[in-house]
Amino acid sequence: MDLDAVRTFVAAADAGRFQDAADELSITQQAVSKRIATLERNLGVRLFTRTPRATRLTADGQAFLPHARDLLRAEERALASVRPGHRALRVDVIGRRLAPAALLGDFHRARPDVELDVVTLFDADAAVAALRSGTIDAAVRAVTMPGRRLPDDIGAVRVLDEPVQLLTGPAHELANAGAVTPAELAGHRIWMPGIVPGTEWAAFYDDLAAAFGLTIEVTGPDFGTEPLLDTIADSRSLATFVGARTHLVWPAEHDLRRVAVRDPAPVYPHSLVWHRDNPHPALAALRDHLGSGRPGHSGGEVWTPAWAQR
Repeated sequence: MDLDAVRTFVAAADAGRFQDAADELSITQQAVSKRIATLERNLGVRLFTRTPRATRLTADGQAFLPHARDLLRAEERALASVRPGHRALRVDVIGRRLAPAALLGDFHRARPDVELDVVTLFDADAAVAALRSGTIDAAVRAVTMPGRRLPDDIGAVRVLDEPVQLLTGPAHELANAGAVTPAELAGHRIWMPGIVPGTEWAAFYDDLAAAFGLTIEVTGPDFGTEPLLDTIADSRSLATFVGARTHLVWPAEHDLRRVAVRDPAPVYPHSLVWHRDNPHPALAALRDHLGSGRPGHSGGEVWTPAWAQR
């Protein structure tokens, strides 16, 4: 349905004269008459009874008027939903228990006036494709992977270097270590069944293993976080890597241990990524908030892949 014709009908109904409706809409009286005639033809009914001095709604016009007003209100709501500043800022994170989600939580507490829509896409490639299509406004990801570079229309800035920790059960040989070096982990079994080949996190841990001669096992099905923690808690030989800001909850009897890895400290490089032409006004606020610092480690030597976005 032609909403300009509907708008003209409502204006004419309110004004009582086609000329007054024309003045309100800044069009000619002939244009008003043409739009009304077209609307009547499409509906198959007469909407007005015309007299030399005024117009009156017919019974069909009176029946149509409240629905016409609803159509115009729906149009306004539709426009408002995508008007800059009215739509929620849509941001992709790698997982809701991981550091990027915590960063967005920090931003929300600092800027509760900014409405957020948090989504989880599969990997960095999917996030970049969604940024370019306009499906999302920003993503917090590790970029870029070996042999790849971001498209020219995609901007990125490092926002968090997250230390990687070793997670063990109470019976593991390293459970009571205050900290370990990457070199001391050589020969230990590190189990990470959630690693998916071809993803940015797989590239990170492949490079970490190669740099320090580590054995990272990805065998077996990935049943999720809780079964992984159950296995680690009961094992004397298996451990896993977790980010320092990864939110994990386990039963007290598991007695799991987070062990710092230092000298150098492997850090996972999280970047905020966005499309350079995105006009959403809250995007600048998010960039300013996340780009104001890069917390995550307390100094000392660190390691991160050479391909990570600087």
